[in-house]
Order: sequence, then C-alpha cells, then structure tokens
Amino acid sequence: MTINCNGTLINLSSPKVMGILNITPDSFFDGGRYQSEAELLKQVAAMLKDGATFIDIGAYSSKPNASFVSEKEERERLLPVVELILKEFPNSLLSIDTFRSDIAKSAIELGAAIINDISAGIEDKNMLQTIAQYNVPYIMMHKRGTPQTMQTLTDYDRIIKDLLFYFSERIAEARKLGINDIIIDPGFGFAKTTAQNFELLNGLEGFKITDLPFLVGLSRKSMIYKTLNTTAGSALNGTTALHMVALSKGASLLRAHDVKEAVECVKLYEQLRQS
Repeated sequence: MTINCNGTLINLSSPKVMGILNITPDSFFDGGRYQSEAELLKQVAAMLKDGATFIDIGAYSSKPNASFVSEKEERERLLPVVELILKEFPNSLLSIDTFRSDIAKSAIELGAAIINDISAGIEDKNMLQTIAQYNVPYIMMHKRGTPQTMQTLTDYDRIIKDLLFYFSERIAEARKLGINDIIIDPGFGFAKTTAQNFELLNGLEGFKITDLPFLVGLSRKSMIYKTLNTTAGSALNGTTALHMVALSKGASLLRAHDVKEAVECVKLYEQLRQS
C-alpha cells in the first residue's frame, strides 16, 4: 500500500499519522488558535518533530452547524498558509482539506501533496478530473448533507454495508479517470449518531474488502467526549484508546490533533503486531 506524494513513495502498510492544522476561527477544538505566522509555524514544526508524516490543512470547518465559507474566503485563508509552510519546511507533505476543485488545483500547484475531500467528489463535479489531471493521492470521505443538515441524516440500513456501497460507487468513478492512489475515510461524526460511530469503529475491518488504505479521524470528537461526559479539551486519553482500536482493525492513517500521542500509539501497536 504505497502512495506517491510529490515523488516520495509512502508505504501505508505501516500506519502513519496526519497532523491536523485548522486555520478556521470555528473548528470544534483548535479554531482560531494560530494568531500569527510564528505560532502557526511553531505548531507545524512541533508536529513534524513529533513524527507526523503529513500535515492536513483545513480552512473550512465541517463540524455540525458550522458557518458557510465562500470559495474566496477559503482561498484567502488557505493558500498563503500553504506557501508559508512549504517555504519554511520544503520537504513537508501537505494534505489539503477541501471539497472545491479550484482550491485543490491552486494548492497542488503550490506544492501540496494530497487532497482530502470530505465529499468524495460529490460537492464539486470537477474534483475527480482535477485529481486525475495532477495525479495526486486522494482521500475520499463518507458524509451526507451539509454541516447544517448532516445530523438529521442518520438513517442507515446496516451502516458498514451502506458505506461500502457508497465507496464502491465513488471508487469506481475515480478509477474510470485513472486515479490510482485512493484512501477512504468512513467519516466518523459525519451524519452518524454516537451509537453509529461506535458500531462503525467496531466493524472497521470490513473496509479491508476494498483493498485500499483507510484513514480514521476520531481525534477529540464528540463520540468520545459525550460518552465520557467531558469536553473536547479533555478527550485526549479517550482518543488514544480508540486510536489503538482503529489500528487493531486495520487503519492505515490516524488524523490527529495530538501527533506525539498518536505516533506513540502507532509505535506500541507495531511492536505488539511484530511480537
């Protein structure tokens, strides 16, 4: 399971960690945290030092009931940050969290390595063609509706089966265009209740049938802090516990706010697996 990131082959047979860098004012955990270029670069440096293989940059919050962000505003937030990071850390592998093809195109041309699309090409009909044109790895996530409506769209027959059907269609569309490096993301927290999120995690190994690497985004999400009757800020221990479960069920990528702890989790899991 290798993906080609700007000419560097990354082997996902050994799980990797993707550090989260939200540059939005309203993200559920770290919104508005970076008030200067120095603060932002300090965070990137820390994540890279702690072992992040990728840095995932998002300029449009997709949490439930998040505000709409225009393409112009997303562009103005995102692209200067991509330039800044690649100037300071030219060998870093940046993932761009966007569902807009023109944003993806501009970021790739600046040097971004991966596109992380929460809509799997559904929101923007030009996205898959853009990925094929630039031949970059593509993360496709499952969701329903918009941040404003997704929490009302939680009716499933059998959630694993329904998601596999969804991904089979999206993967087929991508393959038609010659897209090879695909990563799937079941979309924890997106149009899923807390109980459904745990059902999804419990059956995560079912996604191995796709023969594709899959990403897990559990970090500090409400399925953890609501279950523990705490807050996102106090959900690191719960995140780490569920990261180990996800790894044991075949996850190839952990998308995490807390890179050091996620990398430690991967190291312990790898030692356990090798023994």
